[in-house]
Amino acid sequence: MSRRLAQGVDAAAVPATPASVRAVVALGANLGDRERTLREAIAEIAALPLVTSVRASAMIESVAVTLEGADPSAPGYLNGVALVDTTLAPSVLLAMLHAIEHRHGRERAQRWGSRTLDLDLIAYADVRSEAPELLLPHPRAAQRDFVLRPWLSIDPDAHLPGVGRVDAALAALERAEAGGAEASTHPGIERP
Repeated sequence: MSRRLAQGVDAAAVPATPASVRAVVALGANLGDRERTLREAIAEIAALPLVTSVRASAMIESVAVTLEGADPSAPGYLNGVALVDTTLAPSVLLAMLHAIEHRHGRERAQRWGSRTLDLDLIAYADVRSEAPELLLPHPRAAQRDFVLRPWLSIDPDAHLPGVGRVDAALAALERAEAGGAEASTHPGIERP
């Protein structure tokens, strides 16, 4: 830095760099070259401004979930989770995720329909929001094995705000699927 630029700068007056937070992004695709699309999406997330690191899970196969429930006749999904360290505001990060989806041909014609790319903001640190345009944490994350399992694979101590430990949420979900009980009645899961 030149001496001239440094002169007269009061270090106390310079705003501090905002602290980086951990965001959890679920990735999914069931149309096209799913693996390539997810790889490219992870690279695009990593290239976003104010994103300092991205760590992605291995991808897993899952059955498509529609408004009517699981649909084994629909094309299967490839799903994963990325841990994103960023100083972007959650609403800005979500808008950028939607832009990445759009670049990969995502169309929002049908709720829970097939898609070339789905990027869901699952959690943003401990932020909670009930604003329709920014629901945090994601309201159905604790009900999705294809979110919880990959998340745990890269963060064994993961915590979902309003729910509790992700390993406990996954165990409750597995018990509910095995026994037909409601996962939400499990005493080990915190409720907001």
